[in-house]
Amino acid sequence: MKIAVIGGGIGGLSAALQLLKAGLDVHVYEQAPRIAEIGAGIQISPNASRLLLRLGLKAAMDAVGVRPRAVHQRRWDDGRTLQRAPLGPEVEANFGAPYYHFHRGDLANLLAGALPRERLHAGHKLIGLEQKGERVIARFGNGATAEADLLVGADGIHSRVREIAFGPEKPRFTGCVAWRGLVPAERIRHLGIEVASHNWVGPGGHVVHYWVSGGRMMNVVCIVEHGDWTRESWTDKGEVADVLARYEGWHPTVRSLIGAFPETFIWALHDRAELPRWSDGRITLLGDACHPMLPMMAQGAAQSIEDGAALATLLKAMPDDIAGALARYEALRKPRATKLQQASAANRTRFHLPDGEAQRARDEAMATSGDRSIANIGWLYAHDAAEAP
Repeated sequence: MKIAVIGGGIGGLSAALQLLKAGLDVHVYEQAPRIAEIGAGIQISPNASRLLLRLGLKAAMDAVGVRPRAVHQRRWDDGRTLQRAPLGPEVEANFGAPYYHFHRGDLANLLAGALPRERLHAGHKLIGLEQKGERVIARFGNGATAEADLLVGADGIHSRVREIAFGPEKPRFTGCVAWRGLVPAERIRHLGIEVASHNWVGPGGHVVHYWVSGGRMMNVVCIVEHGDWTRESWTDKGEVADVLARYEGWHPTVRSLIGAFPETFIWALHDRAELPRWSDGRITLLGDACHPMLPMMAQGAAQSIEDGAALATLLKAMPDDIAGALARYEALRKPRATKLQQASAANRTRFHLPDGEAQRARDEAMATSGDRSIANIGWLYAHDAAEAP
């Protein structure tokens, strides 16, 4: 079976590796001249890391990734701990795979390096698709074409495959604006920040930070409500002074991290209406192309990796019934992805509560029930997408 994957990001590359392992003839087409992810962090929980480890990537992942010891959620002003849950050996022992933090570029390069060079085609911007009987024909801006039995759109939140197959879709601005910064370790070593996932929650905003690139840099993301920036680009430069002003009165650690930004980038958080279906004939979607989610569950990349594993398992099991495999793929994956979209949206509200009665109830629930505890997070981390029934 010949498969064309459109998009050389983390979702597309991991899907290609899993499809290749399943014995399928797969090629990846990326519009950029080279594989390059923006300079931000990414969290890969056990439900996704177990799938990458099976590809033989453990040594490479350990070399560039960071294994956090815990997730630590704290109040915005006094730094009081609301919830602290394990992410280190306890998580690996319970779920059979570690939790990782990566720089997105490190993970993308790691995946690209594992794919045979002749199967990765950069500089191929998709401009058209045509289905002819049992074939899909992709046309690219450089004049090249590709024919396949199945085409997978892994081209992200601005998916060209989705637009061609299902029509244009207008994104919805959520009202949230984010800034990100990547801070060299030497600038903040004096802060003594633990190797953990840190989440500071406060009125109208929150801040997440964690070590990446083998501990050489700290990834920091600051998200606020009611921003007036509406562009959905990860490459727009922001002003560090604006971020500091927005986080006036927050804990000194938060302000010290922001003040240490060499530069910052700003983007508006959008969501999309749920797609009624993910497939059209011999074209299907995965990852942000079909289920973009807010980052408040740190599951966007993990879910795209899960998509690729499920797709590979089903296509290997049903090589003579692509339509049936795609129907099963959507039936298995869509409910889980939708649940995580909804959980991410709920966390957006929960993390940003103003101080008051609802905030105190949230804090008590975090301290007592512990939504990130081993017992409560099992539904997410124990899942094995490669075991598609």
